[in-house]
Amino acid sequence: MTQGLLDRRIVNTRAPHQAAALDELLRAHGATPLDYPCIEIVAPDDHAPIDAALRELSRGQYAWLVLTSANTVLAVARRLEALSLRLDGTLFRTAAIGPATRDAAWEILRIETMVVPEKFVAESLGETIPVREGERVLLPESEIARPVLAGMLRERGTEVTVVAAYRTERGHGGDDTVPGMIAQGLVDAVTFTSASTVTHFLERIGREGGHVARALEVCAACIGPVTAEVARKSGFTSVVVPEEYTLAGMTDALEDYFSEEPSGGEERS
Repeated sequence: MTQGLLDRRIVNTRAPHQAAALDELLRAHGATPLDYPCIEIVAPDDHAPIDAALRELSRGQYAWLVLTSANTVLAVARRLEALSLRLDGTLFRTAAIGPATRDAAWEILRIETMVVPEKFVAESLGETIPVREGERVLLPESEIARPVLAGMLRERGTEVTVVAAYRTERGHGGDDTVPGMIAQGLVDAVTFTSASTVTHFLERIGREGGHVARALEVCAACIGPVTAEVARKSGFTSVVVPEEYTLAGMTDALEDYFSEEPSGGEERS
């Protein structure tokens, strides 16, 4: 391991319940993480659709449960608890978008995942799941999830039920010195693990007296191509994308980025 992140100040925009894992990785690389939560995971306004779907799932009325984030797993677990339900993972098959979601499914729901795609994005997941025509698929997601996965599965002849498991709001709290540090050029990078963290970060900076133009000059480390595209469209001039769309991959990509000291405006992947 090089020392590209040694003493670098890196903003962690993850929700408070998720921040520790990335903080640990950054510290292991010698960086100083600055927690600045930019999203908060909250329940949807209407629980009825997800509650009805989970009752059907618990009775084995779906062939597949498809999980697209660890936040989805947590949201499902909360509704199961509220309904006094427990899922029997032998009644259906489970697919997860990546290893973090797979691990959360086991740790929180005690459900084993059968399918994880090679690339941890919706398009790859949609191609990988071995669904059969006519099968019912339950897809709990964020209220603002892209429709691409549901569309791909429907094109393959499945009956997909999409339900809102949670919604994201702008986060709050954390290190309140971050806006001022960015304005003074004292932050080296900001990490983004979803498109919503990008938009809510810029909103927080603007609302809390920060300098948005200076923020856009800071290196944006994005966990995958969808998040990176939002960062580029938002105006970030330096975007880092790992080859493996995981927290560890993102941290390693940042390490390489600063070790090589690229010029501004260059994208690395």
